[in-house]
Amino acid sequence: MYQTTISKPVELVGIGLHKGSPVRLRLEPLESNSGIVFYRSDVDVSIPLIPSNVVDTKMATVIGKDGYVISTIEHILSAVYAYGIDNLRIIVNADEIPVMDGSSASFCMLLDEAGLQSQDAPKKVMRIRKDVIVQEGDKYVKLSPSPDLKYDFTIKFPHPVINTQEYVLKFSKESYKNEIARARTFGFLHEVQYLRSKGLALGGSLENAIVLDEKKILNPEGLRFPDEFVRHKILDAIGDMSLIGMNFIGNYEALAGSHDLNHKLTVALLKNPENYEVIELVGEKTRELEKAYA
Repeated sequence: MYQTTISKPVELVGIGLHKGSPVRLRLEPLESNSGIVFYRSDVDVSIPLIPSNVVDTKMATVIGKDGYVISTIEHILSAVYAYGIDNLRIIVNADEIPVMDGSSASFCMLLDEAGLQSQDAPKKVMRIRKDVIVQEGDKYVKLSPSPDLKYDFTIKFPHPVINTQEYVLKFSKESYKNEIARARTFGFLHEVQYLRSKGLALGGSLENAIVLDEKKILNPEGLRFPDEFVRHKILDAIGDMSLIGMNFIGNYEALAGSHDLNHKLTVALLKNPENYEVIELVGEKTRELEKAYA
């Protein structure tokens, strides 16, 4: 199995969640062993996708370098990771990725338009060898050894529409597109009002998020899935875990996980080389993984 990039450049324009301004996003192929690299075309700054470049995780995953940042990277990374893409240049002309409809479906369509091409270097994946857990109170995120890849997420919100939800995704590109990609981000009306008072979430609307008041969903079309909230948390987690720099083989488990806990998990994983091994996928052992990204 070989590394992949996209077959041709593609681009789109969407609204930035926080500033509410149009943002142009362009994806370009990169050579083997380049990894995922973000580029701010407005300030001529490249930001490699590595955990040490994460500068904020309060409301989204934000990377930065030399004082310049790119916010809300997790949704596009979720799609890129699910498609098994190893090398890619992600170009924006602003400090955030366009929010689109609040899910990763638009980015999946963009990647389908670009197409994938195989490259000349063997694909590298990380096999989890030991349990790695980050816990804060009763919240935790965990990686554990497994012959395949599974995401098991549980959320608990004291809200009549959400309550406790759990979803288990046995990962494949196809299951991601069918079960996860369309799940939208969500927030509460009082939070949106507070953020706007601070000059944030200016691009947020019922077109790109599920918004709830104290009792109900405000979106007239309702939910795309009965458990759309926890499915979106898995979407976020897949994007956040791409910070390790490659696809991995193992189980991810979370109770009330967050961008912050996911970032701390990637740091804890990479801190000890005994936690993992990097393997090149050659020969017979690639067949199951090839199916996952077919």
